[in-house]
Amino acid sequence: MVASTEISALRQTLVAEVEAVGQFIALLKLEQASLSSGNTDELPAYAEEKLQLASRLNALATQRNGTLARHGFGADRAGVEAWCAEHPADETAAKAWSTILSQAREARELNTMNGELIHIRMQYNAKALEALQGGNNSLDLYGPDGQSKVAGPRRINHSV
Repeated sequence: MVASTEISALRQTLVAEVEAVGQFIALLKLEQASLSSGNTDELPAYAEEKLQLASRLNALATQRNGTLARHGFGADRAGVEAWCAEHPADETAAKAWSTILSQAREARELNTMNGELIHIRMQYNAKALEALQGGNNSLDLYGPDGQSKVAGPRRINHSV
């Protein structure tokens, strides 16, 4: 039989995961708004914050999986679902797990969309840079002999 302190520990871990994933989703939404508006100055701070939240989420998952493993459950989705089935009176844990699964889907969708927005932004920047450089090899202003290179056929008027 599982002690009530272990049930409480798993419940608290799941509730903490709900909060952390919610924070992660909020951050992904802020990132998406910045990417959509072109205001990318905040992106490095968001990236750092995402790393910290990911670390927290990993620690919580390790804690959850440890509790499950100590009681003979798998350290995965099936393990949590088996735990919830074996402890039907712990509605808080079951609800938290359901919320985590829903939040994980939302976070995955937001992260995919943000990745697409980043890709679009990178394509735009590459095209803008190419336009500023005047096409391919535009930075090759001088040849190996130190003489300037001119695009297209070069004509020197010797009759001057």
